[in-house]
Amino acid sequence: MRDIRGGLSRAGEMCRRPQVLVAALSLLPVLLLMGDLVTPPVVRFGPMMVAAPALAAIFCTPAGVLQVTAVTLPCVVAASARNGQIGTANFPVQLVTIGLISAAAVAASAVRVRRERELAKSRWVAEVTQRVLLHPLPRRVGPFEVASLYQAADEESAIGGDFYAVAHHGQRTRVLLGDVQGKGLASLEMVSCVLNSFRQSARHGSPLPDVVRELGEAFHEEIQDLRAAAESGSGSGSQYGEESFVTAVVLELAEDGPLRLANLGHPAPLLLQDGTVTPLEPTVPVPPLGLEELNGGELIVDRADFPPGSTLLLYTDGVTEARDASGTFYPLAERLRRWAGLPPEQLVKAVHRDLRQYAGSRLTDDVAMVAVRRTPAAVRASGVHRGELTEARRRAA
Repeated sequence: MRDIRGGLSRAGEMCRRPQVLVAALSLLPVLLLMGDLVTPPVVRFGPMMVAAPALAAIFCTPAGVLQVTAVTLPCVVAASARNGQIGTANFPVQLVTIGLISAAAVAASAVRVRRERELAKSRWVAEVTQRVLLHPLPRRVGPFEVASLYQAADEESAIGGDFYAVAHHGQRTRVLLGDVQGKGLASLEMVSCVLNSFRQSARHGSPLPDVVRELGEAFHEEIQDLRAAAESGSGSGSQYGEESFVTAVVLELAEDGPLRLANLGHPAPLLLQDGTVTPLEPTVPVPPLGLEELNGGELIVDRADFPPGSTLLLYTDGVTEARDASGTFYPLAERLRRWAGLPPEQLVKAVHRDLRQYAGSRLTDDVAMVAVRRTPAAVRASGVHRGELTEARRRAA
């Protein structure tokens, strides 16, 4: 089975090569000419040869279209000679028609190639922007293993409104995952604003409540700046109004002991422990950033056990709101039980793969996930002992 799949994959790659496409389309008028030669004159394949340059405009470069045209014209002349049409009044009309179609095919190919290059450049810029905003997360932070996954709903832009970040300061590790209202390139300003505020607060070692408050203040200031720029005609922030918001989860993980969690209107993280999946629901619902006035600005910080060997999965609503063909939401908590023992990196990949199979083309929202696993105590202890032994050997040498 693997050999068959490998052969099909290699065949698909060959078909996508420009030289192979040009050769295949150049072969089309030759085959039609052969059909003309072996069939009676009443059966004419010559008029069908014009399809070769037209198809080349879809798949080939302008140079490739010219190569196909260079093969097509002699075949048309040979087919006309075989059918006794060269001396007729229709023959010049046929040549002119093929010439015009070929010229249009070259022009269409040039436009398509230019747009493909512009799209490739735009996607490259978007991917670079994503790497700048969403820094690759370290695989290990202190006693924690970390993995992340991101997929934008707008595949052409490669980035949307979901975001995540991890910061380590002293004995504390902070994790942020959130979702900006809206998606696509229009949400980049908000994503940048929230991430920069979070990273700055983490560097200063601000307490968790202060981190959340600073996120809210930075968000409101950014909204005001964008709206002011839009009103002056120098920006595109008119879409952000008083109802704009950002849902987010902010975690504080200590080296040992329970975690602290501030949930701002976001889906509850899931704790995977001993084959069970437990949602860490907030004790008191807190509105998203930007809508703090709904509860008077009160902030609730919850605590939860996070024992060694357990894994915490943070995710955006693009995961749980994905639907199958019948319209049923993706049952994340139920599906997670089968992967509860996987390391973080394998866990997020398994969920993403299953989600794509479940939703197919109906996956229309951004998807972001961060998995954090507290390394078991025995593994940590053995790692410390190995480190001490290595250090002792180095000093002895």
